Amino acid sequence: MATDVDPSGEGGLLFAEPMLELGIVPAKLTRMYFTDEAPVSIQNAFRDRREIAGGVEEFDEYRKALARARFDWLTQQFTRVATVTAGQRAVLRQGRLKSAMLLLVGEQLKAHRDYVKCPFFQNRFQDDNGVRYVDPEEPTFPDASSVPQRYAPSGVVVDSRVEKRTAPPRLLDLASLSSRLSSKGVKAEQVLATYQRMYEDQVVSYPRTEDKTITTEQFNDLLPLVDLIAVVVDVDVDMLTVRAPRKTHVKDAGAHGANRPGLNVPGSREDIAQKYGATGVLIYEELARSFLAMLAEDYVYEAQSGHLQECPSFIGRAAVPVSLGWKQIFTEDAVDQEPDDDAPAPTGLGTTAAPFVYEGKNKRPEHPSMAWLMRQLEKRDVGTGATRTSTYAELTREQSALNKWPLMADARGKTTLTEYGDMGYRLLPGTRIGDLGITEHIYAEMRAVAAGTRTVDEVTEVVAQWVAEDIVTMSRNAEVMRHELGLTAIQPREMVEGTWNGQTVRFGRTWSGHRFTDTECDQLLEGEEISFTAISAKKEAAGAADPSFTARGRLATRTVEGRTLVVFEPQFGDTDADGNAVPPAAWCQHTFTAEEAATLTGGGTVTATDFVSGKGNRFTATVRFGREKGQMRIIPEFAPRAKTGAAGHRRGRR
Repeated sequence: MATDVDPSGEGGLLFAEPMLELGIVPAKLTRMYFTDEAPVSIQNAFRDRREIAGGVEEFDEYRKALARARFDWLTQQFTRVATVTAGQRAVLRQGRLKSAMLLLVGEQLKAHRDYVKCPFFQNRFQDDNGVRYVDPEEPTFPDASSVPQRYAPSGVVVDSRVEKRTAPPRLLDLASLSSRLSSKGVKAEQVLATYQRMYEDQVVSYPRTEDKTITTEQFNDLLPLVDLIAVVVDVDVDMLTVRAPRKTHVKDAGAHGANRPGLNVPGSREDIAQKYGATGVLIYEELARSFLAMLAEDYVYEAQSGHLQECPSFIGRAAVPVSLGWKQIFTEDAVDQEPDDDAPAPTGLGTTAAPFVYEGKNKRPEHPSMAWLMRQLEKRDVGTGATRTSTYAELTREQSALNKWPLMADARGKTTLTEYGDMGYRLLPGTRIGDLGITEHIYAEMRAVAAGTRTVDEVTEVVAQWVAEDIVTMSRNAEVMRHELGLTAIQPREMVEGTWNGQTVRFGRTWSGHRFTDTECDQLLEGEEISFTAISAKKEAAGAADPSFTARGRLATRTVEGRTLVVFEPQFGDTDADGNAVPPAAWCQHTFTAEEAATLTGGGTVTATDFVSGKGNRFTATVRFGREKGQMRIIPEFAPRAKTGAAGHRRGRR
């Protein structure tokens, strides 16, 4: 077994399923465990194979992944529950990760939208370097005029100066990479497509990794290429002084390693742009700078703390940079928040401070963005870096024929819900599928199945109860949703199910204002033609006194948007005793002779010169009796008009 090793056990499942399907029972089964695809790692994996006792079905990876696969397959039902209970002409997708995204974004949007500013005023101090001093016990007031003016300027006493270091941030995964680019206007879908092309050319590493570190072998593979990579992204090579592996970034664990530059180093950013476009340049620069940052020195700063001599309870703090280190290469992802009024000044504590009345307010909840959403999902351990990105790309894909009901929209990183996403979000409160703790439950169950203390059937049998409960909850939520959004429930079309032509089929029970009786349904399933009184919507809209007409027809298949459907197909015109269509007696005021009728019935053509159009104009045409748009009718064929030459055209004008 030489498939990938990953936390979900998917590699074991990919190996086991074809073995079981083909009935292969190995005399001996061994498993290779990779840290990466480096030659040395592959050689070590061959040498250190572990024997799997009990065969494929007893393998813990296979059992764990099977539990997850079965559970995820069963939860597809929640999309149907949401779609039906909403009562709208839209498919509202739900799922373990999709629902979590909808719920998180919806709740955050509501908090951001419902924010009410509540200002407060308080006595504070500010020194000559801009550092502010705060007493947490100082009372606050609702307006500035109420704040008592009881303080005078005071000297500053420095209590401590401590040098501190910050190591480079961890390496990127696909979600964090895509989040950084989202704020620059690059869609997640575009990142995925471009990254895949670059990976296939080995310009960047494997995309769908869960690792945040790289192995020693991966580090050693890239070390000789560091200077070349630095030149491509305009990083000063002299800043890359830490050429030994950092313990925080290089660990001999994991599988593919964190996202990073590949072994094929492009010649320049222009070369990247020519082959992969502007998105390719952004991807490579982010990955390269993230990787190169760990080869730079730590960020070093002096943390200063002090108090006011006359008012010791007022404390001030400052962070004074000593050496920027890696921060000259890579900037951490900025959190979309309002600026902190108490942010320390980089120049250090001053010598004297003066009192002032500070105006503060409750902080407004952050507007949801891709970066914000990825942080929330990671914090709750919902999805993986790769699945979060791909699902986000799917949910925010622009509306098209392939994506009729997008649930979310992304505009330069800002995430909002579409009208369909808003519907889906409003269905989730109190549901099982909308519970953010469901993933933790599933992972615990997967571990139990892997350990052999639970079976797959025991893990998945609870889904039936969850679906039943969510039908009730979503139905209740749907009523509230429709009321709040001013929507009317659209009743689903009544369907008939039965056997037709030896197959189980479903077709609509109503057609043109007529509901088929039980007897008519049975006749249609038997392949018979039926007749009934229908209502013409066109005549009814035109105000006709009697919009009814006699319709007849039978079941037929029709292909709509690639799907084969069984529908009632009306038949127009006359039929013989056996129910076969026959040509009409006349067409456009020309009455067919017996000989002409026989010719048309046999599939031949008839030419006549006395046809009369609806406007009263006489014309000549050749007609045949055939099927057009699903119906048997007279089909005319007109001889092409002779083209008039240029000279003749000019003469005619003269």
